[in-house]
Amino acid sequence: MVKHSLSKDKIRILLLEGVHENAVQEFKALGYTNVELLKGALDEDQLIEKIQGVHIVGIRSRTRITEKVLAAANRLMAIGCFCIGTNQVALEAAHKAGIPVFNAPYSNTRSVAELVIGEIVMLMRRIPEKSTACHQGKWDKSATNAFELRGKTLGIVGYGHIGAQLSVLAEAMGLQVRYYDIEKKLAIGNARPVSSLQELLATSDVVSLHVPATPQTRNMIGEAEIRAMKPGSYLINASRGNVVVIDPLAEALKEGRLLGAAVDVFPKEPAANGEEFQSPLRNLANVILTPHIGGSTLEAQANIGVEVAEKLIKYSDNGSTVGAVNFVEVSLPVKAGGTRFLHIHKNAPGILRRLNEIFSSRDLNISAQYLQTDPEIGYVVVDVDGEVDEAEMMADLTALDGTIRARFLF
Repeated sequence: MVKHSLSKDKIRILLLEGVHENAVQEFKALGYTNVELLKGALDEDQLIEKIQGVHIVGIRSRTRITEKVLAAANRLMAIGCFCIGTNQVALEAAHKAGIPVFNAPYSNTRSVAELVIGEIVMLMRRIPEKSTACHQGKWDKSATNAFELRGKTLGIVGYGHIGAQLSVLAEAMGLQVRYYDIEKKLAIGNARPVSSLQELLATSDVVSLHVPATPQTRNMIGEAEIRAMKPGSYLINASRGNVVVIDPLAEALKEGRLLGAAVDVFPKEPAANGEEFQSPLRNLANVILTPHIGGSTLEAQANIGVEVAEKLIKYSDNGSTVGAVNFVEVSLPVKAGGTRFLHIHKNAPGILRRLNEIFSSRDLNISAQYLQTDPEIGYVVVDVDGEVDEAEMMADLTALDGTIRARFLF
């Protein structure tokens, strides 16, 4: 029987915000039975209390893992974001603490792309306001400002996985696709890149945003950009809430310079279901407002549950950090009959040499070793052959100057 540093049933896993049951099943199928699943998010004070003694925590988009939370997490070894984004985690603080963060960057791609296609159809046919009028007993059969998609131009800002998937669906609907990205991306189908954001805004009938939350994308669509958009066009934001400045968007919609908008993410969002949502876009007839549900389909959440759980399990089982967003990627295949140690340390000259001296001084043969570094930290997975006193070895490894954390794995 393989001996582990900590038996799997003793590893505490906390999953928040109704992470899909698939994640729980994935953990339990591989021996991780100590799983607590909570439906809601926790605020900072609640999480500080709850996370003590937890080894793995899983969140979605509403929970914030701040530096204060990380400082209180006395057993935490990994974080799973069961969503695309990771801006709700203090990534640099987690990195310095030797805690890898994993997410699911591709699992809800189709869900977001399909929502955007639906919103384009709804906006260009004025369905939101027509539907509201019918509910109020009004009958307006006018075709004014109602358009087919065929032949119109969709401008995609950010041609990553979601943008590219949207491109394929849009082209199948008869839209001409243009895209802008700060990196050169290979066009799919008949899509064509443009040289600047301004060119895309000025020539697109619909602009759809699919960019990450970075300092460069914060408020990237402000008053000047909205005024640069083609008169009578539409704006869709299913990316991040701080990408669009809401007040000038609301003014452009009220004035009719833009014919409509669909917004799924907002600069400030309610912390929990039931809390009132506030926005200048409320009660505008030509706006589709949705509560951050771009990736909220049963299929996407099921896929995300499996993908993130698998990454967390691989890290816990064999030290693999492949797919971590804040960490060097290290992976060694599992080798029968050996002993594996993990060592995370400050990236300083001589640490690997001193680390190897610890093993050689105990007459242990290093059968496999993989080191990766970034400017701040180094992470090494070491397999050794020979008789090992795990407690003494761990004492030596943790005492090594520059050590952030060390683990005896198996």
